[in-house]
Amino acid sequence: MNDMDKTGLVQADGHAVTEGYMPGFGNDFETEALLGALPRGMNSPQKCNYGLYGEQLSGTAFTAPSHQNERTWCYRIRPSVKHSSRYQKIALPYWKSAPHVVDDVISLGQYRWDAVPHSEEKLTWLTGMRTMTTAGDVNTQVGMASHIYLVTDSMVDAYFYSADSELLVVPQEGRLRFCTELGIIDLAPKEIAILPRGLVYRVEVIDGPCRGFVCENYGQKFELPGRGPIGANCMANRRDFKTPVAAFEDREVPSTVTIKWCGQFHETKIGHSPLDVVAWHGNYAPVKYDLSTYCPVGAILFDHPDPSIFTVLTAPSGVPGTANIDFVLFRERWMVMENTFRPPWYHKNVMSELMGNIYGQYDAKPQGFVPGGMSLHNMMLPHGPDREAFEKASNVELEPHKLDNTMSFMFETRFPQHLTAFAAKEAPLQDDYIDCWESLEKKFDGTEGVK
Repeated sequence: MNDMDKTGLVQADGHAVTEGYMPGFGNDFETEALLGALPRGMNSPQKCNYGLYGEQLSGTAFTAPSHQNERTWCYRIRPSVKHSSRYQKIALPYWKSAPHVVDDVISLGQYRWDAVPHSEEKLTWLTGMRTMTTAGDVNTQVGMASHIYLVTDSMVDAYFYSADSELLVVPQEGRLRFCTELGIIDLAPKEIAILPRGLVYRVEVIDGPCRGFVCENYGQKFELPGRGPIGANCMANRRDFKTPVAAFEDREVPSTVTIKWCGQFHETKIGHSPLDVVAWHGNYAPVKYDLSTYCPVGAILFDHPDPSIFTVLTAPSGVPGTANIDFVLFRERWMVMENTFRPPWYHKNVMSELMGNIYGQYDAKPQGFVPGGMSLHNMMLPHGPDREAFEKASNVELEPHKLDNTMSFMFETRFPQHLTAFAAKEAPLQDDYIDCWESLEKKFDGTEGVK
């Protein structure tokens, strides 16, 4: 093992701890928590060291093209069939999946919400998930859902995985620990994590209460966007993504595993921790990324590119150039364009745009778009700067200017996003948001001529 592949350790109580991460996105990693636990030169020896079981976790079809094929070989204390028993359905009423259309809710509109407040209720990763929008169809594995999470308490002897989706987690407040089959990820604001479909994990609170955003991706996995003429550098670089080293638990304790499958939740009881992978190798694994390492690019003379220039991750749809989901980041950056209206322009879009504010102030909406808040501009609905932003940008003396203390993001999808009842009736909806364009003035003067 090299210096970056530090060993996962096990405490006396059987809980896993970890000492590091491995850099890279989509790499083929190998890591072992016990020396010699990882077979060399083959995947499935007749007998694995330490009495381990060899098992493959496949994230794509066996016959997927080699550049898209993702799988990980795990060497674990028990095979996963021992982590699965008879199932019973359970209710998680605030976690919804597409298609989900509420008859008395109008999704056609421009919407914005304040941050969903914390309450006195004790909430875990599962009970604290609040779905805001759904799009597409979980059963045919297209589309997405967007959620807010509110977490105050750790999951205790309880575990979860989604057979429906991978989860993109965007913290806004507090720190979480994701104890996964393949290692441990600690996650704080200004970082994101991707939890693959089928990966078992437990979520613990390091520093709470915790609040953040989740994009649940039903379709093809997130990947880095093609840079095209930008070339080999800038935007999100592969080396800045971090995958955890192996860490395992060997604990005999009554435990619960909850599975999300076709939009429904099922629970099974087992007698031990399922986080028992002692070594693994492959390219299907959880990963985290520090958003402060994202290097934005933009215009340096006049005009400015489409916001797609700020794409961190994209999930393809099968239609070239049209994503199932784009994850787009608007962070601190310099604005230097000459004779240019610098904020986002007015537009209607074939894509549906759901934005969230991690911290600071967004340049197109200087008032009302608060940290922890969200906005939705559904497909083919017009939106753009409010009057204050328009007047300031139209009349300000154009000098190099740094947009500072700002970090917002967008979950953009080719599907219309439908509001849940929670988003429409319980979340703190700003009823006056649509009025932010009310005071825009008619400025046309046909007698004035060209300046």
